[in-house]
Amino acid sequence: METARKRLALIGAGPMGLATAKLLVEHGIDFQGFELNTGVGGLWDIDAPRSTMYETAHLISSKTMTEFTDFPMREEVAEYPSHREMKRYFVEFAEKFDLNRHYHFGAEVLSCTPLGAPGDGWRITWRDADGEHTDDFSGLLIANGTLSTPNMPTFKGNFDGGLIHSAQYRHASQFDGKRVLVIGAGNSGCDIAVDAIHHGASCDLSMRRGYYFVPKYVFGKPADTMGGAIKLPMALKRIVDGMILKWFVGTPEKYGFPKPDYKLYESHPVVNSLILYHAGHGDVTIRPDIDRFDGKTVHFKDGTHAEYDMILAATGYKLDYPFIDNDLLNWQGDAPHLYLNCMHPARDDLFVLGMVEASGLGWQGRHEQAEMVVRYIKGLRAGTDAARTLQDTKAQGFNRATGGMNYIDLPRMAYYVDKATYRKAVTQWIAKLAGGAT
Repeated sequence: METARKRLALIGAGPMGLATAKLLVEHGIDFQGFELNTGVGGLWDIDAPRSTMYETAHLISSKTMTEFTDFPMREEVAEYPSHREMKRYFVEFAEKFDLNRHYHFGAEVLSCTPLGAPGDGWRITWRDADGEHTDDFSGLLIANGTLSTPNMPTFKGNFDGGLIHSAQYRHASQFDGKRVLVIGAGNSGCDIAVDAIHHGASCDLSMRRGYYFVPKYVFGKPADTMGGAIKLPMALKRIVDGMILKWFVGTPEKYGFPKPDYKLYESHPVVNSLILYHAGHGDVTIRPDIDRFDGKTVHFKDGTHAEYDMILAATGYKLDYPFIDNDLLNWQGDAPHLYLNCMHPARDDLFVLGMVEASGLGWQGRHEQAEMVVRYIKGLRAGTDAARTLQDTKAQGFNRATGGMNYIDLPRMAYYVDKATYRKAVTQWIAKLAGGAT
């Protein structure tokens, strides 16, 4: 019973769950993994029950800036891999580190309930092909991802054509011969609009705000590899990167897009060269925000209107942990308020992995988050000074690691951090925990 009580429950076998599982194995911490899908890969497996992937999806960051340091992608993999390559990568990662045997696959976690006070453990209930099961664990690690529950806005009026969220989009053939309106010009919205341009009768793109557009290649190299070893202060980085964007792209207004009303990097930029190409060729019409629907007519807030057969809302996703009470996650506003986006201020038996976004963070940055958490758990069990110091630090109150950045007030930015600030804090804790005396 004592051995079972020291076991942790880990939810999720996507990139974050696998990184955490690998580190738990390396540090000799017993755990049981749970994954709804029949295998690993998370949303990158287009056939997974809750995958939001679509056939033309690729990484928006280059493979060298995204991959795990200790498991580089194959040399023959393209610089911006497809979702199928990414699924293969995670399958091979799990095989390399022998992680599959630690998971219950086809297991949907239904509830996570505390067994009394913080530190007393958790009761986990899950369902699989054999029915419902319950077991107790000493701690809970949540790594079920951030991009599975659609954020579907409400609209005035009724639309008589097809209306779907991008989570329901799989194949470009869904647009065949249709007059298409894509709502939302983030990375997915722009990707999908390009599909609609090639397959639909027409494509319009509705935008509430402006975006900064970053080409995938600069001087023949992936744009996110251009920084090199020189780390510039954000104020200077904005100036330099802004000049590069003007050289290679021009301004968004040049292509008919609205001018952003915020500074570069205060929201996630759109990494897409093709939408600019098509906008420059007149293949897509940029529309403002929607006022109302009326049959197949969409009225926009500038007084214009147009007819459509299909509307796709690329309006993002909302954080969702349906198997646990939000209050237990210290939820504040649009996201849980956790130390370095993963540690509960008062509980040492509950962690949320992967609830972090930053431009250029990559999976290695998330691997570092997992390493900090795993070393902290190990340090608590050993009673190290470093673990006690971290315990005291997170209990004293904290702010998100924004590095002074004034991110725009949107739900998807509620867990955004500044990469340099975040990684510095995390790696410092890793170093302390790795050498912490008892």
